[in-house]
Amino acid sequence: MKPPIEPHALETPYYEPSGDECAVFEAAWRHRLPLLIKGPTGCGKTRFVAHMAARLDLPLHTVACHDDLSAADLVGRHLLHGGATVWCDGPLTRAVREGGICYLDEVVEARKDTTVVLHPLADDRRVLPIERTGEILTAPPSFMLVVSYNPGYQNLLKSLKPSTRQRFIALRFDFPSSERERAIVMGETACDATTAEQLVELGRAFRALGEHDLDEVPSTRLLVYAAQLIYGGMDRVTACRVALVEALTDDQQTAAALLEVVNAHFA
Repeated sequence: MKPPIEPHALETPYYEPSGDECAVFEAAWRHRLPLLIKGPTGCGKTRFVAHMAARLDLPLHTVACHDDLSAADLVGRHLLHGGATVWCDGPLTRAVREGGICYLDEVVEARKDTTVVLHPLADDRRVLPIERTGEILTAPPSFMLVVSYNPGYQNLLKSLKPSTRQRFIALRFDFPSSERERAIVMGETACDATTAEQLVELGRAFRALGEHDLDEVPSTRLLVYAAQLIYGGMDRVTACRVALVEALTDDQQTAAALLEVVNAHFA
């Protein structure tokens, strides 16, 4: 007799925990607290949120924030449809109505006036006023607001206001340990342990150069891309060139230096 399958065992995105982040997320959701996740690009923030949404059986609405993101993009707007003007909910409004998770990725990239719309949802009121329709939506208990950003890009022009920041509890993410990163690469790609270890060691070597030669160090995501190409039959040097070197820099001299590291690594 086959063992029972846990709910969503097949649908839950793969995620390798590094500490108590899953318990913190679940506690935040249970206590109706908004959550801020901070960490470098490609360290697993978005995957973590998708994993937790599946574990909690909640609909997930993800918004990739950018300079032109407006409050209407989040809340909704009137649109012409069949000759009539109809109201169309934005992702934030849909998440509130459904009692799901609204995840704003790289929230500091959004315009300052956009984040103000989050304030009444991110404190004890838990309401979303929709000025254009006159509605005031009260978030159900299952609704959760999650935002993330990369502190490495933070500056005076791109930072969360204290009035926004102090409405959230926060988790700090970083690149995983070597052991955990190997497990992630193998879990995501089914590549062998030797390949995973070589890629993780290469990623560590590139990260050691980051402060001097690279604007951004290689993410776990890029290591997974390289592993997928290698698992699919591409030779290791070519896979690392296209997935790591060329993805990290446009400078030809820097790329040539990184490629030398790759060649030496796999010699």
